[in-house]
Amino acid sequence: MLKQALIVAALLLPGAFANAHEYTVGDLHIAHPWSLALPPNAPNVAAYFIVHNNGKADDRLLSVDSPITADAQLHEHTMSASGAMKMQQVPNVTVPAGKDLVFAPSAYHVMLMQPKDRSLLIEGKRFPLTLHFEKAGDITVDVAVQKQPPADQPQGHEHAH
Repeated sequence: MLKQALIVAALLLPGAFANAHEYTVGDLHIAHPWSLALPPNAPNVAAYFIVHNNGKADDRLLSVDSPITADAQLHEHTMSASGAMKMQQVPNVTVPAGKDLVFAPSAYHVMLMQPKDRSLLIEGKRFPLTLHFEKAGDITVDVAVQKQPPADQPQGHEHAH
């Protein structure tokens, strides 16, 4: 019985690793890129992930692109003087040395404007997103489309900018 349980566990292990998709480029580690499924009437969709900088120097996310849109933008949520949250495009985002840069709802995020192929934006699908870093270079990640945010996803900024 124990031997059968071990065999089953060994067979299931690769599937567990496949679901926790993570990427490394240079000193940067990108964890679990995800996006919410695109509602039928929504014109745009956001993508999220966490970048951990294992290096001793800051890096910078310069831009992003994806074949599903002609216009992928870096955005952040900020608090206006009146106390309302507003979203604005930013030219780039610093990835501080030894820290996490969190792309999450109500924080930094990637806006995919007017996606061309909406069939890739339903739960269970994935789409490619290329991140262009100043020092680490380029890396293409697969963004998992989900019905709801991951339970372990932090909310908001983890550092001041």
